[in-house]
Amino acid sequence: MKILENYSLLAHNSFKLNVKTRWFVEYESESDLQKLLRDEYFFSQAFWHIGNGCNLLFLSDFNGIIVHSGIRGIEKIAEDADSITLKVGAAEMMDDLIRQCVEQGWGGIENLSLIPSEVGASAFQNIGAYGVEAGDCIEEVHAYAVKTGEKRIFSRAECQFAYRHTFFKKPEERGLHYITHVVYKLSKKPVFKLDYGNLRSTLEGKAITLQTVREAVIAIRKSRLPDPEVLGNAGSFFLNAYVCKLHFEALHKQYPDMPHFFEPEKTDDGKEIVKIPAAWLIDQCGLKGKTLGGAAVYEKNPLVLVNQNNATADDIVHLAEEIRATVEAKFGIELSPEVNYI
Repeated sequence: MKILENYSLLAHNSFKLNVKTRWFVEYESESDLQKLLRDEYFFSQAFWHIGNGCNLLFLSDFNGIIVHSGIRGIEKIAEDADSITLKVGAAEMMDDLIRQCVEQGWGGIENLSLIPSEVGASAFQNIGAYGVEAGDCIEEVHAYAVKTGEKRIFSRAECQFAYRHTFFKKPEERGLHYITHVVYKLSKKPVFKLDYGNLRSTLEGKAITLQTVREAVIAIRKSRLPDPEVLGNAGSFFLNAYVCKLHFEALHKQYPDMPHFFEPEKTDDGKEIVKIPAAWLIDQCGLKGKTLGGAAVYEKNPLVLVNQNNATADDIVHLAEEIRATVEAKFGIELSPEVNYI
């Protein structure tokens, strides 16, 4: 187990804010984690578990313990003529897993290429892109209960996967389980999902294979998203907006070109739901390229906030709040951040 004091989190947050934590603890095995969850000092401090730090905004130094998984490994646990099942350590990088799966001809997660997430976070967040979500291929999630130290294996149904949502993200459950492994079931006879965004047009004239789909996704992401090593950012800062059909119809009369997607789910009172891309809403407000202090709305993608010039956390927060207020005033829609404020 790795234990470091007064540790800089510069390498552990994609906004590249040079904040520190009082303690940084990285466990490298399940036995390490069990020891940590029996430690009295650990529970006497504030603590927070992170993944790769690509979905976090640290508001200040963390006066407590930042916890990180160091559990790695990709193990084949089942195989038949149609599929293969892999048990993957939470600290493996998702894109490394996808690359290896594509090379082996195992499909299902290729549309998630280049998302800078660790495998554990992919299950916690239910990451998604280009019509595919991690939960589509997850069979089980192995985790330990923080309060009791007991191991629990969550089935796909128990994970409650939905758009950018899981059981682990529910307010009453957040932080109560540490994920050690994720079990993915992948197809040897992949069914390609190409109808989201400009994925199909990018593939025009090419043979449709796992490799060409992966290459197309990577090319699109690189054209729309800044490299966090060059320009600090957390990818999509806001979730897409969901509104009831009546609200959408009123807006659609004013904005007939508004992109939208009718969702199969309904509200609790039975109303139909429509998804509206947050990027379009922000762009319509003329906010692309807007700056506040050292933070900016990325000029190529209004959904991305960037650390353009030594931004502080306050710069990023205030810019995000200005975007939310502007969108709400214009459309009557309140955007929710996808990024976690710590």
